Amino acid sequence: MIIHRGLDDLQPITNAVVTSGTFDGVHRGHQTILARLTEVAKTSGGESVLITYWPHPRTVVSNDGQELRLLTTLEEKIDLLDQAGVDHLVVIPFTRDFSQLSSEEFIRQILIDKIGTQKLVIGYDHRFGRDREGGFDYIQAHQSDYGFTVEEIPRQDVEAVGVSSSKIRNALNEGNVHTANLFLGRPYNLTGTIVKGRQLGRTIGFPTANLQIDDPSKLVPANGVYAVDVRYGGQLMGGMLNIGFRPTVAGTHQTIETYIFDFDKDIYGEHMTLQFREFLRPEQKFNGLPALVAQLKQDEDSVRAVLAQ
Repeated sequence: MIIHRGLDDLQPITNAVVTSGTFDGVHRGHQTILARLTEVAKTSGGESVLITYWPHPRTVVSNDGQELRLLTTLEEKIDLLDQAGVDHLVVIPFTRDFSQLSSEEFIRQILIDKIGTQKLVIGYDHRFGRDREGGFDYIQAHQSDYGFTVEEIPRQDVEAVGVSSSKIRNALNEGNVHTANLFLGRPYNLTGTIVKGRQLGRTIGFPTANLQIDDPSKLVPANGVYAVDVRYGGQLMGGMLNIGFRPTVAGTHQTIETYIFDFDKDIYGEHMTLQFREFLRPEQKFNGLPALVAQLKQDEDSVRAVLAQ
């Protein structure tokens, strides 16, 4: 996949079959659009092009933008789109000035002049341009003027999947990783660097790797205990994850700590990815360390059983 970061040096692409959107999560709904995009490009002898925006538009123009947490970082999204078989990814810096482009300006300046669009493939009810004024009906009515055709993914195809980024965020905020993973079509993950914590875990027989995520805008699921797969150094291992404030030991800030099964190595400063498998229980405060340790032993048995499935 060829990545174009910005529009300045972008040249028109041969027989471009184009779609656009934020594609946060690259979930099953997005995958329906991507499958059609790549299919049309292949059958027409063209090249598939996906236009996306960074940062997420809601963080720029919406009142709730600062609170928005993302399902995928930009690099994760790039990797997933590459796996989906997209030929060209155009990453447009989203600014307030860009948000003021009318749908007509977007079509003329970007789809036609910059990319050379021959066919546009969009999801049902996809909108674009200032105040989301442009859409399928508008383009279809003017496609002879623009010199490209437009295809809308049928409503029934989109609704059959029944997935949205908002639904996935809501599920993760409730700790419902089973539903989130079903909607994503893969396990939700967090990637970051292992940093030193208070190292209390090793004193009670549960040494943990304390993860500092790469991008603070990435959504961290609800506080609690999870079964996770751990990807580190080309290995895939099992682990028991706790997200929360560790009230039993008077924690003061949220941590992401994983007890990696059957693993004993100093990995401070190393990169690690957690893939969420199942939510076990909410975080809770115990009456002292002995009670906490007893519960952790039960949790370990439960997590190992989940991971063995």
